[in-house]
Amino acid sequence: MDDFLSNLSSAMATFTFFYSTATFVFIYAMFRDHFPQHLQDDIQKYGRKLVNFAYPYSQITFDEFTGKYMRRSEAFTAIENYLSDKSVVSAKRLKADAVKDGQSLVLSMDYHEEVADEFNGIKVWWSSNRTTPRSFQFSVYPAVDEKRYYKLTFHNRHKQIITESYLASVMNEGKAIGQNNRLRKLYTNNPSKDWNGFNPKWSYVAFEHPASFDTLAMDANKKQEIINDINKFKMGRDYYQSIGKAWKRGYLLYGPPGTGKSTMIAAMANHLEYDVYDLELTAIKDNTELRRLLIDTSGKSILVIEDIDCSLDLMGERESKKRKIKEDSDMDPISKKVKKEMEETTDGKVTLSGVLNCVDGLWSSCGGERIIIFTTNYIENLDPALIRRGRMDLLIEMPFCCFEAFKVLAKNYLKINSHKLFEQIGELLGKTNMTPADVAENLIPKFEGENVELRLNRLIEALKATKNGGACRPNQKRKRRNSNLTNKKKK
Repeated sequence: MDDFLSNLSSAMATFTFFYSTATFVFIYAMFRDHFPQHLQDDIQKYGRKLVNFAYPYSQITFDEFTGKYMRRSEAFTAIENYLSDKSVVSAKRLKADAVKDGQSLVLSMDYHEEVADEFNGIKVWWSSNRTTPRSFQFSVYPAVDEKRYYKLTFHNRHKQIITESYLASVMNEGKAIGQNNRLRKLYTNNPSKDWNGFNPKWSYVAFEHPASFDTLAMDANKKQEIINDINKFKMGRDYYQSIGKAWKRGYLLYGPPGTGKSTMIAAMANHLEYDVYDLELTAIKDNTELRRLLIDTSGKSILVIEDIDCSLDLMGERESKKRKIKEDSDMDPISKKVKKEMEETTDGKVTLSGVLNCVDGLWSSCGGERIIIFTTNYIENLDPALIRRGRMDLLIEMPFCCFEAFKVLAKNYLKINSHKLFEQIGELLGKTNMTPADVAENLIPKFEGENVELRLNRLIEALKATKNGGACRPNQKRKRRNSNLTNKKKK
């Protein structure tokens, strides 16, 4: 009999619990669906005030995305990095992500997990949270409306220490951890028609280019000057602050095709441990989109515009403006209005002034510690306003292969520092215009077991052929191209 009464009592308690829970859920659903929104807000507001009298803890929320254009919060990223080690110790559910070479893993706590932390004897709690839309939405990108955030909970009496000291410590340590663990990236800009919350302005892949200054085929003294310059820039935050300039530096790499301009950029990025943003101007609709792309780049990065003379008609833009002003002055008011309406309906384009603002204007100060690099095969085709000092701080010529550059290539490809044929090769290089890319191609083995001397002799024959006009030299191509450009302008 006693067992029966005990079981009955337990069953009644269970029934009461589930009945109370169901009643609460039903009442809450009725409240949410049928009460006016302003009344819900008032009830929740005063309900929170009532709870705060008895609840001695404060909370701070850190959202993943902030701002009008939903840019990822640096605070969220720093907190994620900071909590990674603590999550491994105390969290039961973890998330994994690849870093650095794509083989290492960094762990962080999964959604709706909580870990404790301590600072100067003060205990705090971090939780990782995610909210999803209430109603079902069919979408190719279901994560667009998802909201992720971290929540920090601490006692009210420690609020000043937490906000003034603890959070600053978390940010600094999280940024340092992120810098050590981060996977360096190579970005390219997406067409603006595809921009949304899921498909961002920039797409990226892991930056794994192996180039370094040790393997770069270039005169040793000139190479060292470039290394010194970028090292000084990287350590120059306080200096740029003291002189009132944005923490950025511009380089123009110019020279014939095949002289190593792209390899130089990769060597710079690897030396500085920066990300690379490869900006394709032809995919940008107008100057407004260019500014939005610039805002969405991070510090510790290199912004690259390759073959800028091919991307924009920089030389002819100012002359065309002058012609337009003259033509407009000769038109009657009705024709001017019709022409203006036609121009407004056509697609915009990136202009010289837009690029100049990107390089040297107010928008160039968005994000510190940035290097801007332009490359061109034909420096004479660039507008002088684009390459003046202050915009392009250092003009770096990438010349034809010299003997010093050849010795670097011989070490890279042949694993030798000297050979009896070096003297002859040096003499031919002094009289012949051959790019490092062409020299390297002759040093690559063409079949299994090809020895060093055969490859050097092949290079000698190629140099002789180029010297005697057997191959078209890059400077001859340049003359023909400039001649074609001149003829087009005359037409």
